[in-house]
Amino acid sequence: MDNMSVIRAKEGFAPVRKRGISGSTLKIIAIIAMLTDHIGAVVVYGFWRQAWDNRCLEIIYYVMRLLIGRIAFPIFCFLLVEGFNHTHNAVKYAVRLFLFALISEIPFDLAVKGRMFAPESQNVFFTLFIGLLVMMAYRGIAEKLKAAVWIKLILYVVALGAGMGLAFCLKTDYDAIGVGCIMALYIFRKNKAAQITAGCAGFFASCFFTGGSELTAPLAFIPIAFYNGERGLKIKYFFYLFYPIHLLVLYFIAYFLGLI
Repeated sequence: MDNMSVIRAKEGFAPVRKRGISGSTLKIIAIIAMLTDHIGAVVVYGFWRQAWDNRCLEIIYYVMRLLIGRIAFPIFCFLLVEGFNHTHNAVKYAVRLFLFALISEIPFDLAVKGRMFAPESQNVFFTLFIGLLVMMAYRGIAEKLKAAVWIKLILYVVALGAGMGLAFCLKTDYDAIGVGCIMALYIFRKNKAAQITAGCAGFFASCFFTGGSELTAPLAFIPIAFYNGERGLKIKYFFYLFYPIHLLVLYFIAYFLGLI
């Protein structure tokens, strides 16, 4: 709260809210985009697969996944960085991410692969968890290690390489690219314009490794640009619970419709 807000509060006025989009609003936008993407991936694709000549289903599929769904992950990456910057206990934050990564794995495998165990792909919570570990390593190197700048730079590169390598080997959702984009947002976190530029560049560059599937991901930085730095509604655990539950629901819908 700034000085003017404090003065207004003392005089009996409600504090002035900042214009823009709060963190909770960004999270809701990302959740809606993610849900749209997963409906397209699980249900619409199931119908399209059974009727390949249906142009309408093809258009719906690509609109849901490429135009709408691609903005979800960049927003979650941004919110992860914001959460890490404001958390009082990074270890507890990491434990929570890892716990829900484990909880979400079976629902993810069922929805995406149609079976309970699919080692060839892991859910996005693992990517976010690894990204958080790399941020913790960066903070530790910056704040606790007394060494020459060049040594710190080497350690930064090693930490980033280790995180990206781990995500790649585990085959997490967005794998190494996801971790790299998280760290781009973290490194430039103190300058909003530079952060947005780095995020757009990172996701655009990822197109060369994903066949262009992330071409529309930079659109996520439009709502991010309006982020006002406020938390908004207290819905911290909503996403954690929504993620595995909605995947299970989509799986059962697809299963009973004979799409899986």
